[in-house]
Amino acid sequence: MLLRHLRYLLAVADHGGFTRAAEALHVSQPTLSQQIRQLEESLGVSLFDRTSRTVKPTDAGLAYIESARRVLVELAAGKRALHDVKDLSRGSLRLAMTPTFMAYLVGPLIRDYIALYPNIHLQIFELSMDDIETGLANDSLDIAIAFDQVRSADIESIPAFIETLGLMVGRDHPLYDAQATLTTDQLAQLEFALLTPDFVTRTCIDEFFATARITPKVVIEVNSVNTLLEVIRHTAVATILPEAIATQDRALRKLALVAEAPQRGAALLRRKNNYHSAASDAFTHLMLGAMKEGTPGRE
Repeated sequence: MLLRHLRYLLAVADHGGFTRAAEALHVSQPTLSQQIRQLEESLGVSLFDRTSRTVKPTDAGLAYIESARRVLVELAAGKRALHDVKDLSRGSLRLAMTPTFMAYLVGPLIRDYIALYPNIHLQIFELSMDDIETGLANDSLDIAIAFDQVRSADIESIPAFIETLGLMVGRDHPLYDAQATLTTDQLAQLEFALLTPDFVTRTCIDEFFATARITPKVVIEVNSVNTLLEVIRHTAVATILPEAIATQDRALRKLALVAEAPQRGAALLRRKNNYHSAASDAFTHLMLGAMKEGTPGRE
């Protein structure tokens, strides 16, 4: 059995058939079929049920495909380890963040990181929590900054800092220059632009309103943090986002609340029992060091 057999196996499984898999692999369909037959003969089992219109893995095939994925992930990690340079004179880092963390963390952290390690090639991705867990599990990401509510047992969560959400408005809002602390009744009278319900941040916001027994007047919903910030800057509506986003250069102002502001844990996420490159370890050290000095991202 060769690594080629495993890659061909996963291609057939992922594409649901030999024709599309062969196209993706740039090989002929007879060649691909022959390679899968060779693998089945070496294992003594049928890996695919070819009797239906679609090619589906057998029970044995499903078990073997899962193992094949793990093997290729570990081999890819091993290959990166061979090329890793401990003095960080070269290397790469694949970093992901969820959208709200990206809005205020990525700039200061990457600024400090490249100042220390200018020869590291960075790939930065803005992803949902689900996509981050998938990327870490399949080894397409090295490390991520996200929420500490990790579902997968294969992902390590290193506590980083506690993030506080705050009520904020732009210059066009009548409360922009207000100094008084807002009561719950005053909060209930505001009109809001919020992230859409598929964001984890929105879930936290909805829980905050529910605890305060407020039905918010949500007049705008946005599926992008940057777009939401533009809306707040140019309209007389309020929003709730991480406090660190409300900076003077963004023309946003955080308003004080009588109600206790919602908080959530931020964490560094990485795959358990996996090779962690020197570039990844350096980022972890930088991030945790920033945590000791205060919430990263605050200027």
